[in-house]
Amino acid sequence: MKNKYLLGVFNDEDQVIDAFEELKEKKYPIEEVYSPYPIHEVLHGMGNKTYMTHAAFAIGVFAICGLIGAMYYISVISWPMIFGGKPSAAFPSFIVVTIVATILTITLGTIVIFQLRSKIYPGKKVTPIHDAATDDKFVIVLSHDEIETSKADVEAIFSRNGAVEVIEKESEKL
Repeated sequence: MKNKYLLGVFNDEDQVIDAFEELKEKKYPIEEVYSPYPIHEVLHGMGNKTYMTHAAFAIGVFAICGLIGAMYYISVISWPMIFGGKPSAAFPSFIVVTIVATILTITLGTIVIFQLRSKIYPGKKVTPIHDAATDDKFVIVLSHDEIETSKADVEAIFSRNGAVEVIEKESEKL
């Protein structure tokens, strides 16, 4: 099902921030903001909460427990080797391997979670909302259904803040 969106396309970061803040001030629901790089004012203003840090922490705890458990099992229970009277459960020797393997596990785990959450997979056909959305332009996207009665006001806000284009576009769910 295709939805209608109103897009404001800008050339400059400051123009986008001004338009974004004015739209938020007038309580217009902003669907998404596309930019070539992260803009902190927009990130905080959108108010989207991510739980990726919680997922990374959980993956890290699981990795540490699994790695120490596997190293203990391998070096103490399954294949104990005694070298010159040293204890077989020498935990200090596990520390470096545990840290490096935990970082690797967290990195790979968060990549997989991000791809699953974003529905990104190899071969997926992507239809950008605007051709230059993440290239060199900044795009503010509003749902047409939610601003239908005040479309002229939103277009005026876009124009007043330096929008290069104001476009109505149909697209799949963002």
